[in-house]
Amino acid sequence: MESWFRADLYWTVVGAMACLAVVVFIALQRVTAGYGMMRTRGWGPSVSNRVGWIAMETPAFAAMLLIWLLSPRRAEVAPAVMALLFLVHYFQRSFVFPMLMRGRSLMPWAIVAMGAVFNLINAYMIGGWLFWVAPQGRYPMAWLASPLFVLGVIVFLCGMAVNLHSDSVIRNLRKPGETGHKIPRGGMYRYVTSANYFGELTEWVGFAILTWSWAGAVFALWTFANLVPRAASLHKRYCEEFGDDYRRLGRKRVIPFIF
Repeated sequence: MESWFRADLYWTVVGAMACLAVVVFIALQRVTAGYGMMRTRGWGPSVSNRVGWIAMETPAFAAMLLIWLLSPRRAEVAPAVMALLFLVHYFQRSFVFPMLMRGRSLMPWAIVAMGAVFNLINAYMIGGWLFWVAPQGRYPMAWLASPLFVLGVIVFLCGMAVNLHSDSVIRNLRKPGETGHKIPRGGMYRYVTSANYFGELTEWVGFAILTWSWAGAVFALWTFANLVPRAASLHKRYCEEFGDDYRRLGRKRVIPFIF
């Protein structure tokens, strides 16, 4: 497995992902990812949201676990703690979040496939850095008490709390039998249209801080590039659907008080 994490190959992937994130951000100004409220038939065959989320998110969990367990550094405590934070997020997204879903929404297979590939590459970047590429001694036990790690964990956990609460608000918008769209309220939805995206973006900014790595930074950049344009599209859709009733709320798109 060591050949997969040669320094030249690894840093080529990280550099390519950083450049591609910029391209994706620009492309998503014109093309809206077709899932959830924004799904259209133009994206081709679809599958239930539950199956789609499991298929899309599980590769990240499985790949990180495999990269960790097959590494000669698998017993190092600090990298293991950081990997566990990653795995907790993706366990929730792969196995808990889909089981809590309600309704019969669909997700295009094209989105599932692209998401699965994206998640695999991110697991490669993060896991590869923690367990294969980082210089020996980069993360000693003392790293867990460092200001960067402590600050990063606080930011990461705050983002996760926002994300979980926002998902709960969305899940409970409709009463049994209702099918129409409603305006989410409460929590960070007081400030932004896409509070769940704000929570996820905050998580990965926190992860970039606690690892203090290019891998973490590129992952956060990708999260920004993927979610911010989608949040803008959702904000526009809410304004179109609910008109002045929504505009009067004064919400930003995804970053409170800023955008």
